[in-house]
Amino acid sequence: MKLNFFKYQGTGNDFILIDSRTEEIVKEYPLLKKLCDRHFGIGADGIILIQNDSKGDFYMKYYNSDGKESTMCGNGGRCAIHFSKKLGITKGNKIHFRAMDGYHYGLIKRNENKDLVSMSLLNIKKNEIEIHPEHVFLNTGSPHHILFVENINKIDVYKEGRKIRFQNSYLKKGVNVNFVEIFENKTLQVRTYERGVENETLSCGTGVTASVIAAYKMNKISSIEEIQVDTLGGKLWVSLKETKDEYKNIYLTGSVEFIFQGYILI
Repeated sequence: MKLNFFKYQGTGNDFILIDSRTEEIVKEYPLLKKLCDRHFGIGADGIILIQNDSKGDFYMKYYNSDGKESTMCGNGGRCAIHFSKKLGITKGNKIHFRAMDGYHYGLIKRNENKDLVSMSLLNIKKNEIEIHPEHVFLNTGSPHHILFVENINKIDVYKEGRKIRFQNSYLKKGVNVNFVEIFENKTLQVRTYERGVENETLSCGTGVTASVIAAYKMNKISSIEEIQVDTLGGKLWVSLKETKDEYKNIYLTGSVEFIFQGYILI
């Protein structure tokens, strides 16, 4: 079978995107894992299937590079928004789509020869954010363990993140581990160990969003209008609004790039 695919990256987080609106691809775990393999497959942090949806422009089905279906992926969602425009699913620059956790909005705009894609995330209830002595835990579509650190570039993210990811309390569903440093200009730098990839990735959209919310919740930053976050793969911006009980109007923005398209025999 000939499988057509498109390769995208959002701040270094790379994905295989497949138009699955008219035909189902084989969804066997070993095949999906092999497609993401950087030596024996196409190579990616994850796979995104674009499917039909009755109420939205499309449905985004996401698999981690371990071949298993996973929860919301922020950078993957931003790539899916861009891909839907390329496929002609949406004619304008505003997109409405569904993922595992619900419906999201997207917006594409051109800036300095780059395509910036913004995506909304679901509201976060304040009472669902867990404050622990050494970390913060919250779910921004995917679960995140947040650690505030100094000298972030000296941390062995693979080693330290892996320890936390496989702690007993997280063993059932796993967790993404984010190391966060805050600088005087209130810019954040975030490095993330991602479950399912089981390694550090160049960027994690839901992790960046969780890190900003945790920093604000812990009074480490005073504004949430538009916070710049530096990742190994580039810059992202997070903005949101606060009410008495929740954080809402949460948007993640950053560059997206179509890399190439091709096919593979499966």
